[in-house]
Amino acid sequence: MADQEPPLRVRAAFGAQGDPVRLAGGKGGTWRVGDVVLKPSEGDDEVRWRSEVLTALPESPHFRIARPVRAAGGDWLADGWEASRLVAGRPDQRRVDDVIRTGAAFHEAVAAVPRPPLLDTRDNPWEYGNKLAFGDDLPPDRRRPSALLERLLTYRQPIALPEQIVHGDLLGNVLFADGRPPAVIDWAAYWRPPAWASAVAAVDAMVWHGAGTGVIGRWAHLPEWGQLLVRAAVYRLGTWDAAGWPQEPEEPYRPVVTAIAGFLAGR
Repeated sequence: MADQEPPLRVRAAFGAQGDPVRLAGGKGGTWRVGDVVLKPSEGDDEVRWRSEVLTALPESPHFRIARPVRAAGGDWLADGWEASRLVAGRPDQRRVDDVIRTGAAFHEAVAAVPRPPLLDTRDNPWEYGNKLAFGDDLPPDRRRPSALLERLLTYRQPIALPEQIVHGDLLGNVLFADGRPPAVIDWAAYWRPPAWASAVAAVDAMVWHGAGTGVIGRWAHLPEWGQLLVRAAVYRLGTWDAAGWPQEPEEPYRPVVTAIAGFLAGR
């Protein structure tokens, strides 16, 4: 379904009018039809839960959200597709500090949302990386030998931080538009400390988007920042292994892991 444009019956169900235009990102399966964005569901329970939460979320001067669109039958899904309103803006992964600030405002707004039971049954490579990062029980045969990952795991120490629902993939999912607050899209929900989501954004920016390691020091005031950076890097590398992608990207990660180690040593 990801390679196919939304069928006419799906567009009609969400009131989307116009020719489908494929959008960048979204694993190649996200389409704009007029002012509606359509994409295949990757978990119906999660789509319904997320849509209810976002629909009830008040407007904020600090961020915008892509409001979910309900299908004609009253559900949040139609033939396996979900929809949201188009929001203006483009991602800018170089603006990692603005992304982190936007994520913090979003997390404050959803801090009272209860933990959804659907998180207990989710099983995919990203969930594997998430659990590996925090030392949850996992089958060992899903991880390939990796000197870099083993090095990271030796840095991991116990932490005790409050957890809540967070967005675990912020960097490419915050959109910037002149004169408007940043927009948060494509909510990847996890139950972790909010500063972990900030650490994931920082690691992504350093590894893939040329952000200098100075971002580590700029956010050093966050609780257990060094340990959350370790967990962010483990999360990404563990996901890579669990997905079975051809080659773990050790070269881009190595200088970042070294910078994290230096930060830990200096604490």
